[in-house]
Formats: sequence, C-alpha cells, structure tokens
Amino acid sequence: MNLHEYQAKQILRAGNLSTPRGRVAHSADEAVQAAIELGGDAWVVKAQIHAGGRGKAGGVKVVKSLDDVRAIADTLLGSKLVTQQNAPDGQPVNQVLVEETLPIARELYLSLLVDRETERVAIVASAAGGMDIEEVAHATPEKVLTETCDPLLGVMDFQCRALAFALELTGEAFKDFCRLLPALYRVFIANDLSLLEINPLVVTRDNRVLPLDCKMSVDDNALYRRKALAELRDDSQIDAKEAAAHAANVNYVALTGNIGCMVNGAGLAMATMDLIQLEGGAPANFLDVGGGATPETVAAGFKIILLDPNVKAVLINIFGGIVRCDVIAEGIIQAVKEVGVKVPVVVRLEGTNAELGRKLLAESGLAILAAESLTQAAKLAVEEAA
Repeated sequence: MNLHEYQAKQILRAGNLSTPRGRVAHSADEAVQAAIELGGDAWVVKAQIHAGGRGKAGGVKVVKSLDDVRAIADTLLGSKLVTQQNAPDGQPVNQVLVEETLPIARELYLSLLVDRETERVAIVASAAGGMDIEEVAHATPEKVLTETCDPLLGVMDFQCRALAFALELTGEAFKDFCRLLPALYRVFIANDLSLLEINPLVVTRDNRVLPLDCKMSVDDNALYRRKALAELRDDSQIDAKEAAAHAANVNYVALTGNIGCMVNGAGLAMATMDLIQLEGGAPANFLDVGGGATPETVAAGFKIILLDPNVKAVLINIFGGIVRCDVIAEGIIQAVKEVGVKVPVVVRLEGTNAELGRKLLAESGLAILAAESLTQAAKLAVEEAA
C-alpha cells in the first residue's frame, strides 16, 4: 500500500526526523492560507499522487507570490497528473502539499527497501539524486551505492560512515546523515515498510541534511497489525478494479490483454497466464481468489473482471484441494446467472470432485465451456477472445 508524500512525512516526524515545514490543502483557498501560515516569500506547491516523476510532469512548482500559489493549486486540484510512472491515464490530484523552500546546495538519493535475494533490508544511495535518478542508475550504475543491513543489528555505524564518505559529506552534513540513517531504519521496521525512498535528500547551504521528498510503501501483509496505516489507504489512486478486489479480499492486478483470468493460487495463476501467452493470447489481469475459494469470492471475481471493457473471454482455472470442485462449479453457475456474463467462459476444474463439477457445468444450460486440461482451456480462451 502506497502513501502520499505528506503522510510519509508525518510518519518521519513521528520518528523524530526533521522535514521541511508544510501544510496540506484541498482547495486553492486552503493552499493560500497554508502559504501565509508558513511565511516567507517563496513556497513549493506539490501535487499529491501515488507516483514518482511529478516534477517532470509539472506537479511540483516553486512559486514566489500568493497569487501564484492560488493559480498553481487551482490548476492541479481536480486534474489528473500523468507521469512516466502512471501513464497513460494518470492519477487524480485531490490535495496539494504547500512547503517552505530551502537553500539547496546538493541533491542526493537515498532509499531503504526489501532485497528479496538477500532477504534483508538494503540501503541504496547515490550522490546523483533528483529527477534523473533512473537515468543515472541505467547509464552509470557505479554511482549507485548499496549497503545490506543485518536483520538483528540493523544499520551499523560503520555503514553510515561508509555511505557518508562515499557521498562526500563533511562537517554537520556528515553528522546529520549518520544520525538520519539509523532513524530511517527504525521507521522502516516499526511501520512494516517495503519501501522508504527519499529523492532528493538535500544538503542545504548551511551544510544540513533533510529529506525534501519522501515515498513510502507499506507491506500489505502487515496491514492487519498496522490499523492506523491501513486507514491512510487512498483508493482514488489505484485502478477501480484493484480497489474492488481489495474490498472483496482477493488479489487482483490489472493487465492490458483481453482474457480475464480467475485462479485459486498465485503460482497457478502465473502458470495460467504463461499458457495464455504461449497460445498467442494476452491475459487481462492476475486474479487469485485464494486456496479456499467460495461461491461468494467467485462471484466477486467475476464482477471485478467484467469491470474491464477489454475482456472478451474469461478463463477460470480451479484446483480443488482445500475446496471441492463441485462447490466451485455451483458458485460459477450462480455467479454467471447473477452477474449476467455476456462473454464466453472457459472453465478448467481439477482435484476433489472434479468430474462432478464438470457434470454440473455441462448440465447448467449456460454457455460455459468445460476443458479437460489447462492447455486445452488456454487454447479455448484464446480462440473465444479472438
């Protein structure tokens, strides 16, 4: 689950970390009031969306008058901001963050993330921070530094110093960085984050280090014990189908094909999508209804799949281990009747009571194509979607 920048900075401040002073605004009037409260003669107005690349897309503006604060906030609020990370549709801007400006001398990059290869938290840093960090990582990977944290000891002092030296920090900036990094690690662990990215991490002209921007992602599997964080979810920032899937407690990822997939089990879902590709088709989604699929989750899955106007056929692939295939077949029949499915439906059932399940589908009187194998099911789905 992603957080907005202003939410991430609230969490940083709760962890005793300093950030630029700022106010959230939901209207142009609130933005102007925020600038007045902050004081000064220049401010930064930032669109709040769950995507990077806002600066290049015009979502981050430095302004030097209250009239400009109003104009920029009025332009951004209610619009959809399209960046390189959320193209082509963009995401709605429902609030802006108005912040004080800082005297920036240098821009660095810093992030903490879960390295699945080492099964540890990795710290990634670079002296070449800012809007072009992706290009830096691609063209000059040697400029990207990595330290891996011990799961028991966390980030160690020698790692802080090594990165600070590599980033060519001196004096107060060196000390600030060595204080900042362990604090960020504590925030990362305490909130079950999967990503904490600061880009840029700035060095000011008076040689202090501050996070100018902050992106956070919370591990979805930990939200049950992070109730306060779970309440920060903003479903307006995600695909409507993915929001519906979250409400139904099923795993859904929207893709760009035309064959809707409903499978019980993530590994089986991946294999199903691979076979569709192998047969010349393209999956419209990843949808895992779970090993304990019920008629209710099947119906919910159908509704979510059919929210996608590109879907021309639906492939259901169920392995009846925990749940019986005849129960799933009854759920499919019920769901097709309830939802009013108007596209071809291909079903492959295997496992407990699979024959009975296929018999129920054949006798339902509905336009449901039963397949004996996954390969046959994939071929049928591709043919029907053509």
